[in-house]
Amino acid sequence: MLRWGDKMFTKDIGIDLGTANVLIYIKGQGIVLNEPSIVAIDAETKKPLAVGAAAREMFGRTPGSVKAIRPMKDGVIADFEITEIMLNNFIKKVNGKSFFSRPRILICCPSNITQVEKNAIKEAAERTGARKVFLEVEPKVAAIGAGMDISKPSGNMVIDVGGGTTDIAILSLGGIVTSSSIKIAGNVFDNDIVKYIKDKYKLLIGERTAEDIKFTIGSVFPGSRNEKMEVKGRDLVTGLPHTVTITSDEIEEALRESIYEIIHAAKNVLEQTPPELAADIIDKGIVVTGGGALVHGFDELLSHELKVPVFIAESPLTCVAEGTGVLLDNIHLIGK
Repeated sequence: MLRWGDKMFTKDIGIDLGTANVLIYIKGQGIVLNEPSIVAIDAETKKPLAVGAAAREMFGRTPGSVKAIRPMKDGVIADFEITEIMLNNFIKKVNGKSFFSRPRILICCPSNITQVEKNAIKEAAERTGARKVFLEVEPKVAAIGAGMDISKPSGNMVIDVGGGTTDIAILSLGGIVTSSSIKIAGNVFDNDIVKYIKDKYKLLIGERTAEDIKFTIGSVFPGSRNEKMEVKGRDLVTGLPHTVTITSDEIEEALRESIYEIIHAAKNVLEQTPPELAADIIDKGIVVTGGGALVHGFDELLSHELKVPVFIAESPLTCVAEGTGVLLDNIHLIGK
C-alpha cells in the first residue's frame, strides 16, 4: 500500500534557484512558479513578512523596520536562513494540501561553485523536506531546456546570462567539455546603469528603474537602437526629485565594459575547445539563454565578435526550469 501511495503522491520537483528569480517545475505539470528571489523581513524580529513577488513590490520602498533581502548572490546562497525561508514558502505554495510525500528535488547551480557552496544549496533543499536532492550545472540544464541535443558526440555551445552569473559551456556526449562562469550578468548590468546615470547626471535611481531602462531602451550593439526614455530619480545636488532623458546609445556606453567581459570569457572557452567540437559550433552556432539574452542587440554583438552564428533560445527565461523537467524524466543523465 505504501509503495502505491509513493507512486501516486510523490512529485519530482525541478528548481531554477536564481539570483534574480526562482522557477519551479513539477513533473507532469510544467512550470508552476516564477517569482523574484526576494524576502521581506521585519528588521527587529527577523520574521518574514513577504516572499517573492509581494516582497519585490517592497524592494527599495520599505520603511526602516522592513528589510527586503535577496538571499542569493552570484548564483550561490549568501544568506542560508533566508534562502531556507524562501524555498519553504515557494514549495508550500506550489504543493498546497496535495503534498503527501517527500519529493525528489533537482536544483541547478553555476558551473564553477565550490563543494561548500554546493553543500549549502543541497542542505537548504533537504531542510524543506526533500527525499533526495540532485544538483546539476546551469549551462547543461539550460542547453537541454533550449532543445539542444547534447547526448551526441558533437559540440554544442550555450551562454546562460542569468541575474548573478553568466555560465558559458561547450557540451558533448551529455556532459561539459569546457566551461567558464563569471559574476557578471543582469544584476551587474543594472548597477552599471545606476552608476552611469549617477556619474553623468548626478541623479540617483533604484535598481528596478535601471532594469526598466535596460529592457525598454537599452542596447549593447552600437547604433542598433535609437530610443529615448524619461527617467525620474533624486537629484544628488538639490536632494529633490528630478527627471532626465536617457538614450539607447548612453545605455550601450554604460553596459559596454561588462558586456565585453562576457565576450572575453566566451572567447576563452572557444580557445580551449578541441578543434572538432569548435568546427561543430561554427556549423550549429551558439545558443543564448537567461534574462540577459533579452537585452537588445546582444545576439548581434556576440555574432559580430565571435564570428559564429548566435541564436536566442525560444524562451530564454524558462530554459533552465524546462531543462529540469527533461532531466527529471531522465534521472540517469544527472551528474554525467
